[in-house]
Amino acid sequence: MSSVTEKFRKLGIDHAPGQEALQQKGSSVLIGEKLEGTPVDFSHGDVDAFEPLPGSLDSFVKGYKAGGRQAYTEYRGKEKIREDLAEKLSAFTGSQMNAKENIIITPGTQGALFLAMGSLIGSGDKVAIVEPDYFANRKLVEFFDGQLVPISMDYEGKNDRAGLDLEALEKAFADGVKLFLFSNPNNPTGVIYSEKEITKIADLAKKYGAALIVDELYSRQIFDHRNYTHLCAMAERPDNMVTIIGPSKTESLSGFRLGAAFGNKDIILRMEKLQAIVSLRAAGYSQAVLEQWFCEPEGFMDERILAHQKIRDDLIERLTKAQGVSARKTEGGSYLFVKLPPLTVEIGEFCKAVRELAGVTVTPGTEFGPQFTSHFRINFSQDAKAAGEAIDRLLLIMERYRSR
Repeated sequence: MSSVTEKFRKLGIDHAPGQEALQQKGSSVLIGEKLEGTPVDFSHGDVDAFEPLPGSLDSFVKGYKAGGRQAYTEYRGKEKIREDLAEKLSAFTGSQMNAKENIIITPGTQGALFLAMGSLIGSGDKVAIVEPDYFANRKLVEFFDGQLVPISMDYEGKNDRAGLDLEALEKAFADGVKLFLFSNPNNPTGVIYSEKEITKIADLAKKYGAALIVDELYSRQIFDHRNYTHLCAMAERPDNMVTIIGPSKTESLSGFRLGAAFGNKDIILRMEKLQAIVSLRAAGYSQAVLEQWFCEPEGFMDERILAHQKIRDDLIERLTKAQGVSARKTEGGSYLFVKLPPLTVEIGEFCKAVRELAGVTVTPGTEFGPQFTSHFRINFSQDAKAAGEAIDRLLLIMERYRSR
């Protein structure tokens, strides 16, 4: 197998959000009859259940009516919009940035992640990732010919911290890791890194001269009044770092494909050069929608967070009533990483069976690390009633496959 063929083989997309058409292959070990109920796709949030920010369509139309002036912006995004974003993000994170040098608008945070990693990973470079963490991290390290260095996170039962193995991270830096990337809140577990953990990560990266990519996509959706620490605002932090954030999730603007990255001006410049040959720019008309970000009607964010918190609590209650099922309560974001009891089938076959027999799509835990063979992830940004009923159906299917 050629190196190029192998590289793209590893970029499996069967379980990526929105890829339901690729998931129609049924399980070969189906047990029992199909269950009736509203189909629910937990692989991504439901923008019909949680509609985009008020005014977003009006802003998009305004961008469209501006014509070519908006369609063909600078590669890193229209300067006026970047100035507005720099002001908003500086206030939100406590990290001052220059709109001309330190920020780029991207086609979603996924685009920002690709550009940042492509700007920082050279062939053979050692790159540390967290297990579990966002499934694309591993795939992109391999795509850019980096060398993976997994760092474990003992998130179960660590209610005061994420549980990252900081000793292993320091050893990785000492052994030559050039880049460390992680999501905060963590995807898929929803845990938030404590201030102590963030401080230590910043100190270690600076000590060893390593770069950081911090994915803060869900940093606005924090539950139970928990504290959140922006690494970019730390007094002692490495210079060569990039923070990624966007309005696609909490604000339900995923359809506009908008993201932003800010940080070291040299890295942002490299990201711009890469964007210029990959996608040219974030969609010009969509960029106009960013004027609504951080300008929501009074109470909008509080209501949205509370609605998600109620769904989280309901689903955890349903799940943990089942013997042998566990999940740490999400601290931020819209994900639950659920651990199942021993089953008679592998997790991939179980997820196929649940989809075919119950109309419920979940993401197998092995997407977030090969060792998570008893886990699945759900995005609970869904219609509350449909989500609860879907979990009940999933648990009924689970009982059919429980190892006796």
